[in-house]
Parts: sequence; C-alpha cells; structure tokens
Amino acid sequence: MKIYNGEGMVLGRLAGYVAKDALLGEEVAVVNCDKVIVSGKRVIIMAEKKQRWDRRGYPLKSQKMPRLSDRYVRRAIRGMLPWKITRGREAYKKVLCYIGVPLELQGKAMVEVKTASAVKLPTLHYLTVQEICKGLGGKR
Repeated sequence: MKIYNGEGMVLGRLAGYVAKDALLGEEVAVVNCDKVIVSGKRVIIMAEKKQRWDRRGYPLKSQKMPRLSDRYVRRAIRGMLPWKITRGREAYKKVLCYIGVPLELQGKAMVEVKTASAVKLPTLHYLTVQEICKGLGGKR
C-alpha cells in the first residue's frame, strides 16, 4: 500500500499520481486531505464552486457534490480515472482518502511527491480543500 501525504500538495497533480498508481493495481491511501491545495485566487475559486453548486437543477436527481474534504479529494481522483471502463472503476475502489492521519497509518512511510508540492506555484494565491468545503457549507 502506498500512502501519500497531501499536506501542501496541489490537488490536480496529486490526483494524477494517485490515479496512475491505482490503475497499476496498487492500493493507495491519501492522508491529510484537508490540507491539499487548490491554486488560484480565493474569490475566483469560490465563485466557480458556488456557481457549479447552484447549477444543479433538481437536487434529487442531480449530481452529488462532496462537501467533506476527503470525499472532495476522492472525487478529484475519480476525474483522473477512465470511469466508463471496468479498469477505472476497479482502480477507484483501491483509493482511500482520510482527513488527518488515522491510527492504522501512523508511523508508516509516506510518499511526498516533489513535483506536486506547492513550492512549484508561481504565486502565493491558493486555498486549502478544507476552506473550499467550509465555504460550500461543509462541516470540516
């Protein structure tokens, strides 16, 4: 099992690495999902997310939008997988996401991807997934 530490990582880049490992057949866990970063200005990011939320239409039959940090990150990883074929759905079942570090994963070696870290961002404009989820009405 590969364990990725999401603290200070850019969401899209991290999701790409996790999806690739899941497609290769490995079980993958992502910890500290609430500290994953989405780059961009706060006003623009929140306006896009709220517009997407309002565009749902009839809420009983529309797409469900995650408002918890771990589910938000897992949904982003699903976007990197070929969902319409069986291989992508099987890979998605091997992805686990956690808020913080659970007890069973503490003390184990974690993978930190240097190319996905926020150090590579040209500007300091970013939001954490936790802030986005709270802005959408989530509890954490």
